[in-house]
Amino acid sequence: MNAPQAPASTAIPASSIPAVPVQPPAGNPKRRKALTALASVVVVAGLGWAAYEYLVASHYESTDNAYVQGNVIQITPQIGGTVVALMADDTDFVKAGQPLVQLDPADAKVALEQAEAALAQAVRQARTVYANNGPLTAQIALRNAEVSKANSDIARAADDLARRQSLVGNGAVSKEELGHAQTQLANARSALAAAQAGVVAAREQLASNQALTDGTAIEQNPAVLVAAAKVREAFLASQRTALSAPVDGYVAKRTVQLGQRVAAGMPLMSVVPLNEVWVDANFKEVQLRNIRIGQPVTLVADLYGKKVDYHGTVSGLGVGTGAAFSLLPAQNATGNWIKVVQRVPVRIALDPRQLTEHPLRVGLSMNAEVDVSQTSGKALADAPRDAALAHMQAFAVQDDAGNEDVRRVIAANSGRGGKAVKSNASAPVSPTVNGSHAALPH
Repeated sequence: MNAPQAPASTAIPASSIPAVPVQPPAGNPKRRKALTALASVVVVAGLGWAAYEYLVASHYESTDNAYVQGNVIQITPQIGGTVVALMADDTDFVKAGQPLVQLDPADAKVALEQAEAALAQAVRQARTVYANNGPLTAQIALRNAEVSKANSDIARAADDLARRQSLVGNGAVSKEELGHAQTQLANARSALAAAQAGVVAAREQLASNQALTDGTAIEQNPAVLVAAAKVREAFLASQRTALSAPVDGYVAKRTVQLGQRVAAGMPLMSVVPLNEVWVDANFKEVQLRNIRIGQPVTLVADLYGKKVDYHGTVSGLGVGTGAAFSLLPAQNATGNWIKVVQRVPVRIALDPRQLTEHPLRVGLSMNAEVDVSQTSGKALADAPRDAALAHMQAFAVQDDAGNEDVRRVIAANSGRGGKAVKSNASAPVSPTVNGSHAALPH
């Protein structure tokens, strides 16, 4: 029995189906314009940034790793002693030469008086040596006169002896008288020998005395020079009982206390001249390529902010990185090594007028920007400094005063009418602070 079959479906050829046109989706013109504008802005910003980098930013090197530095001058005693007065404290402004600390001057005063007495004694002894030249010369003349007299006596005694010897044969002269004549001749010859020996001794003594005096004045006598050096030493010690400010500046880090026994070289306080500060800007090694001495620098201190711009100049570049001069330098030859970008200090000199208007302190943070557009300067200094970096006049004044004290003592004891006045070298220093007579407890 055959199953009924379904009628076959009629197939329609594809070629007979009419083609329906496909319409593209409608676009958003606002979006297209926004994307175009954004792309234009990005391109313009990129071109602007490239132009700024090439024309402006590439001419400057900046860092915020910059700090104010200055001379921190330590006040240290050159002799030991007990502090009896303090004339300055932290934050005080002091002038050069102003006393800061006074040590007990009693021991130094006694030592100076002893040295002056020894110098006076040396001068008087030298005067005695110089004065002996005259008597010794006169003594030589006296001995020569004695030699002449002895020669005359010998001639007379020899003549008497010859006459008596001629008369001995006829009995006119006794043997006793002849013996007396012979004795007189022997005595005259002994006197001549003694006088000649006296001349030699006197000449030797004069030569010895002249060896101590010839070609030198009393001031240049070796014994006087030694005693004068002792006076200068004691005078300096008496002057150094008063510690003075070497420069104008501000007192910081005062550690000394009243009544404290201090030793030579012990730091007591510091004086910082804020009108001579500079800036050490630590630039990365890749930033040093175009930095040269003499290039202008613009600096901003965190203390004042961007309202105050400091104008400085590159005065020098460091000769090594901070790591190279650190207390424990990095051991880069070991296997455990990580590359770290190094920094080199660049010294920047500041305008003194700006420092007066807007003072800085040591250690303050700065932002430094160097104009490297001009690279004709030198990367390193090639000539030594033609003047002293700093100089203290106090020691020169002390030396002059010590020499004056020596001249005073010599003049007073050399018979030149010098007046023996008492030295005021060890007089206590009047304590003054900021021009007024005031002091800390003493």
